[in-house]
Formats: sequence, structure tokens, C-alpha cells
Amino acid sequence: MPVDVIVLADVLRQAAKSEIVPRFRRLEAHDVRRKSEPSDLVTEADEQAERFIKAEIERLAPQALFIGEETVASDPDLLGKLKDAELAVIVDPVDGTFNFASGIPAFGVMASVVYKGEAVAGIIYDPMSDDWVMAEKGGGAFARRSDGQSARLAVAEAKPLEQMYGMASGAYFFDEERLRVLTNLAKVRFFASYRCSAQEYRTIASGHVDFVIYNKLMPWDHVAGSLIVQEAGGHVAKFDGSPYRPSEFTGGLIAATSKESWDILRREIIG
Repeated sequence: MPVDVIVLADVLRQAAKSEIVPRFRRLEAHDVRRKSEPSDLVTEADEQAERFIKAEIERLAPQALFIGEETVASDPDLLGKLKDAELAVIVDPVDGTFNFASGIPAFGVMASVVYKGEAVAGIIYDPMSDDWVMAEKGGGAFARRSDGQSARLAVAEAKPLEQMYGMASGAYFFDEERLRVLTNLAKVRFFASYRCSAQEYRTIASGHVDFVIYNKLMPWDHVAGSLIVQEAGGHVAKFDGSPYRPSEFTGGLIAATSKESWDILRREIIG
């Protein structure tokens, strides 16, 4: 592994302890700024946590391309370098910023390691419970507590469509596609959105829901979680059935408990 995953996991924890948790429910108005729309926010916690993580990664893996959500917001050309980078570390310092800024304890810190275009490690840290879910390619997915205890993760058993629980949002579907997808979701037993891919990926990888569906593919939102779900036994692919790759930013994504469940969801929900 080109980056020590346990060390990287601890970096996320340190960033949360020093920069994120102390600001939770203590943000002032000037600490929160709008980006592209009213629900797309950045806070002082996002920016300071990313600076902390970036500095640590530059020390641990100086050869790695650093792709952080807030760094890319300042330098969009960085995304184009991901495809050809031999080694990259992708970071979302506060996934679920809207929840964080609203005082809702459903957010997370995510990092992934990409080597020669392929995701080889993924970590999702929950600052509220002080634990991680993580995976290395080919090594399975695990829940790990701060006291060192760990347990292997596994997705749920496959179910018929009408019995499925899952996570999906209409926020990034538009016009007729939005209406079609939201209407088709009435075919499942239950669906919701946490507005936080970190927590949604944790939920499916831990066996509590049967699918997650996304239409916006930014690498800091999906590289870590998609690898963790696959290592927990799930099936992840873009809407057209092709493998999801870190350097691809369009095409929608379904993560499901099995290939058969994925096929059903693609046919019956995406249409």
C-alpha cells in the first residue's frame, strides 16, 4: 500500500478532533459561506480541516497528488490531473456540510488512496461516534473503533425490489429524469436521504440498507465509499453498467447488495 491506511485514518481523526468537532453547533454567521446554491455550503471547519489533512499528507506521501474538495474549489484544474496521477489522495474534510452547519450530527470525514487510476484504499471517519469504516482493495471492509477493536463488514442479503430499503436523492436529477426516478422509487419499501454520502455508504456497507443511488459523481464523495461497499460484498457500477473510476465525474452510480439487485434497480428505478 503506497500510503499507510491506519496512519491516514488517524490523520482524519486528528483533523476532526482539532478543527471540526470544536466548531460543531458553535459556528458564527461569518464561518459559513454559500458556494453554488443555498444548500451547497463551506464552513471554517471544512477549510481548516482540509489544511490540516493536506499538510499531514504532504509529510506522509509527498509524491501524492492531493485532491481535496475545498482545494479543488480554489483550483478546478486539479481534477483534470487525477486521471494521469500515479498516486493521489482524495479528501472530503466534512462530508455533509449542510448537516454540520445545521447542527445535525450526520456528517463524516473521508479519504481515499488512488494508485495508477484505481482506488486501493478508502476510509470514512465519523467524528460523533469516533470510529471508522475502511477498506483496502482485496482485503475486505472493516469497522474499526478508536480502541483498536474491529469487525468485518458485510452487505445485507439480496431482497426483492418491493422489500428493499435504500438511500437516494432527487437533488441532482433534473427535469423529466427527476420525475421518473422519484416516481419509480415508490416501487421500493422505503427510501431516504441523509444528505451525506459518508453516512449513507457506511449504512449500506454495514448491512442496514440495500442500495444507494447518486447522480452527481465528485471523487471526494464516492471513491472511498464505493470501494468499501465492494469490499463488503456489494456491487457498484455507473448507470450504464460500466465500472466506476475515480477520474470519471458523470454517469450516475448505483451501489447495491448484489449484481442481481443492481440490475433490478437500474431497470426499475433509473429506467
